[in-house]
Amino acid sequence: MHRPTTRFALLAATLTLTGLLSAGDTSAQSASGATAARVNGVAIPQSRVDLLVKQQVGRGAPDNAELRARVRDELINIEAVSQEAVRRGLEMTPDVQAQLDFARQQILAQAYIAQALQKNPVSDATLKAEYDKIRGSLGDREYRARHILLKSEAEAKDLLAQINARKVTFEKAAADRSEDQGTKGQGGLLDWTAPANLVKPFADAMVKLKKGQTTAAPVQSPFGWHLIRLEDERPLAAPPFEEVRGQLAQRFQQQAIEKAIADVRAKAKIE
Repeated sequence: MHRPTTRFALLAATLTLTGLLSAGDTSAQSASGATAARVNGVAIPQSRVDLLVKQQVGRGAPDNAELRARVRDELINIEAVSQEAVRRGLEMTPDVQAQLDFARQQILAQAYIAQALQKNPVSDATLKAEYDKIRGSLGDREYRARHILLKSEAEAKDLLAQINARKVTFEKAAADRSEDQGTKGQGGLLDWTAPANLVKPFADAMVKLKKGQTTAAPVQSPFGWHLIRLEDERPLAAPPFEEVRGQLAQRFQQQAIEKAIADVRAKAKIE
């Protein structure tokens, strides 16, 4: 089905929390107060064009004359249409008033979060220390195993006996009987992983196995009862720090955002 082109799509895509945060500090942008255009005598500040261009460049768009012209043109469209909406009294309708109030709240909340992040930057030393901590917890080997998850120990013991008697293969049993919907389609096969990434009872049983060996008895975890077969193991090749630095920074940033919100909520009277 054909979908008509959405007007103002570029501009709408920028008006999000992520977009506003990624734009950084805008106080220094276009401090001269230059005007990009006028619509019925109302000025569109160049700083607004610069802000939206910066956001698009942050998403990978090239900063060139074409992008700036497109942003300017869409801002003109927005200004002209919004003026017409005001002329028709739409800003006074209950639905529009509610949306305007909510938009104002979002912008203020975003500004507060952006300020909190600027006041609490994460140093490279902190990121590297976290990387070393995670890397150390993973150990020096990783494993690939198959498993079958069952609801009861009795069911697990019965199926294990059938597998040991070669009445059914481990893969077929996993596909037919496993409660793990994420792996049963692959015959119970799990991705390569370090033991630290698995629940302890499962990991402890898995690392004791030799390649091709199945657990002698079902293993209980918070998820149920497992039959585990070790497919292979190898030295752990952890990604270098620079490769995961961005992910670690995002984790710390998210933690800072959650703390800032929690601190404000703690001081608020909520009824």
